[in-house]
Amino acid sequence: MKAVVINEYGDRNELHMTNLAIPEIADDEVLVEVKATSVNPIDWKLREGYLAEAIPLKFPIVLGWDVAGKITRTGSAVKDFHAGDKILARPDLTDRGTYAEYTAVKEDKLALLPENVSYEDAAALPLAGLTAWQCIYDYLKVQPGQTVLVQGGAGGVGLFAIQILKHIGAKVITTASPANFDLLKDLGADQIIDYHTEDFSQVLSNIDAVFDTIGGDILSKSYGIIKPEGSLVTTAGAADEDLAKANHINASGMWLHPNGKQLTELVDLVSRGVVKVVTDSVHPFTEDGVKDAQAVSEGMHAKGKIVISMQKS
Repeated sequence: MKAVVINEYGDRNELHMTNLAIPEIADDEVLVEVKATSVNPIDWKLREGYLAEAIPLKFPIVLGWDVAGKITRTGSAVKDFHAGDKILARPDLTDRGTYAEYTAVKEDKLALLPENVSYEDAAALPLAGLTAWQCIYDYLKVQPGQTVLVQGGAGGVGLFAIQILKHIGAKVITTASPANFDLLKDLGADQIIDYHTEDFSQVLSNIDAVFDTIGGDILSKSYGIIKPEGSLVTTAGAADEDLAKANHINASGMWLHPNGKQLTELVDLVSRGVVKVVTDSVHPFTEDGVKDAQAVSEGMHAKGKIVISMQKS
């Protein structure tokens, strides 16, 4: 099969198209013919070597951990999915990711793909969508009527977070640049703070929760605007226990746990039109296409998700 791999850590020039054996599957896995995948910051951060210790993988590494496609073979222990099923998934982190024509996925990571959701939209959903879902439901435990600040609303995770929060019935505040204001309003944001001209920590106070996707100084200033016993979650590293204690709040760093049942609920919201998938760009499955897709992600200004499509145009 064709796959884009890295043979050592480095810049985008380390991405090469090659031929690899089609993955073998375990009893609890299915083999998926990949129709589309997407790019997430973890892809190029791992490529650069930043995550080498945290996520030790064996070269050659196939990056990519979002998939939408069709099952071609099932393991002997797989009960609820069958050859021919259209699926989406956030597979486990292995050295045989989804920048390839085929990938292996554990059954418990799978969700059936509704007929009215495209492969490209489905591929944009798993990692970013599940990150938003788990931060909101599992970490922040948001309730209707609560006020939540989403730091970085126009990113892949932030766009899903805003929509899920509105579905719950929360009031959503977010930070963004003016170029993204109309999009974020359309998705349900109640208040948008221009981070170029306003300091959110000077205009907000006593809110219920902060969902941070930025880290750094933005994260540090977020602790002080949350009401006592409120909550903070960040996708940008560990929470500061001292700041959390000083401000009498609950704070956590988030690490995604792929979950097929949660993904099934999420893609159902997409199918019903409750949650929209916002796509920044779609790139072909070629060596240059993958390099270009990662370049867009590295630029940190994508408006929505960056998709790689295996479909022939």
